[in-house]
Amino acid sequence: MQNFAVYINPEFSDKKSIYNLLEKLRNDSDINFFSIESIPDLPKELFKPLPKPANSKHIDCILVFGGDGTILKAKDLALLTGAPILGINLGYLGFLSESVLPEIASSIENLKQGKYRLLHRMLIECHLKREGKIIYEALALNDAVIHKAESPGLIHIRIKASGRYVFDTRCDGVITATPTGSTAYSLAAGGPILAPEMKAIVLAPLNPHILAIRPMVFPATERLAMKVYGLSQPAMLQIDGQNSQTIQEGDEVFVTASERSVSFIKLSNRTFYQILRRKLNLGK
Repeated sequence: MQNFAVYINPEFSDKKSIYNLLEKLRNDSDINFFSIESIPDLPKELFKPLPKPANSKHIDCILVFGGDGTILKAKDLALLTGAPILGINLGYLGFLSESVLPEIASSIENLKQGKYRLLHRMLIECHLKREGKIIYEALALNDAVIHKAESPGLIHIRIKASGRYVFDTRCDGVITATPTGSTAYSLAAGGPILAPEMKAIVLAPLNPHILAIRPMVFPATERLAMKVYGLSQPAMLQIDGQNSQTIQEGDEVFVTASERSVSFIKLSNRTFYQILRRKLNLGK
């Protein structure tokens, strides 16, 4: 690997330390750095502009400096270029990250020597339909969430899987998550943990007002449909933690597995279960 796109959390306060480290790496190794970020203090002498159109012929890897939220935002760059992501954790948990700042030099050396493997993570495709027309669509690496937003009471959501009725629930909302997202908001809502290599969709209702409603796991071949009604105010559709679109009475949200995926660099031999024990205190 020789050409690296760089994506830095724009809110990180000490970007200069990253720039200094990258400059040293560039001087010591035969590598190039590219960026599309519109950061005011971005040193132009360090970063080349990303080629247009950018693809995997131009970019070998995307270095993402930040936490899990930054990696979710870098998903679009990964889809644009087709390059895999290497997360360098600057955040609190860093569940999706594979390296940290003091190890970046050795990590890049391993990449150059081909000492890595790729982990392909599925995406879900989300469509919002209103009065029979699709008004919004997006891809999610973690989850698509229907949330009651400013509504003071519970909302009603009717769930169907590939046209077959599943259940109705009064709740604060519903999370549909990928295996990657199963360790995020869905886990906090009581959903199950799925190994990242799996092909499945988790559906986790938020605070359902009935004991019989529980999180469910659907095969990736299913098309989930969620009709929202009983709104006193508009609800909200969130994609990967970002408020994306308002939901009105009678709107339907459709979630399916996408044919596209995002690849992540795996450098260590740490298993998914070791990461769960270390970062989420599994079993402790």
